[in-house]
Amino acid sequence: MTQTTVPVIFDLDGTLVDPAGGITDGIASALRAVGLPVPGQDLLHSMIGPKLSDSLLTVAQVPAELLDEVIRLYREYYVATGIAQSRIYPGVREVLESFAAAGLPVAVATQKPQRLARTVLEHHGVDGLFHGIHGSADDESAVEGVPVGKTGIIAAALEDLDTQHAVMVGDRAQDVSGAIANGLDCIGVAWGFAPDGELEEAGAVAIVETAEGLAELIGRMQAAHASAMSGVSNDGHV
Repeated sequence: MTQTTVPVIFDLDGTLVDPAGGITDGIASALRAVGLPVPGQDLLHSMIGPKLSDSLLTVAQVPAELLDEVIRLYREYYVATGIAQSRIYPGVREVLESFAAAGLPVAVATQKPQRLARTVLEHHGVDGLFHGIHGSADDESAVEGVPVGKTGIIAAALEDLDTQHAVMVGDRAQDVSGAIANGLDCIGVAWGFAPDGELEEAGAVAIVETAEGLAELIGRMQAAHASAMSGVSNDGHV
């Protein structure tokens, strides 16, 4: 069967949803609670997107023996306070609704724990717009049936969409590298948390400044794909 549309896979934090301090405040609160120093704001922002446990170990220098407790305290703060601090980026809801109305399959692939990712999207009333919501295990560990790392999570989204052809949209280098590892192009969004040059260096095929610009670019990509598929069909090589 010819695939007439190219599904879109979105990252969550920094792409669909602005944590608006919910993540960084939660990390800071957890670090203070166990008597550890809090990194500066730039370093806290750099921890949004990558796997939390990795960032705590490498950026915040959390001792391994305190990691589980820091994550537990962070999760308590985030569920109680952080989710309510978050907001959908301007124009993103309208883009998602337009894709749904057009029958374009969309999914989420995030390193946030899957259950928590769903809770965030439910909070903003957009969970029903996605074909699938994919994330890490609740405790961010490797457990049977749950992918680890961005590459594996994107692969799980592709499997759920029953396709190997999609476009990724994200705001950090791991979104791009995870997409490339799965043979996908990745569009970078400029409103997220990547330092200057990160997305370009990682290999994003384009970087958009607004949600409207993202919708226009994906629209052009869909049109080009449909035209190509029409040409293939007309040549008799479906």
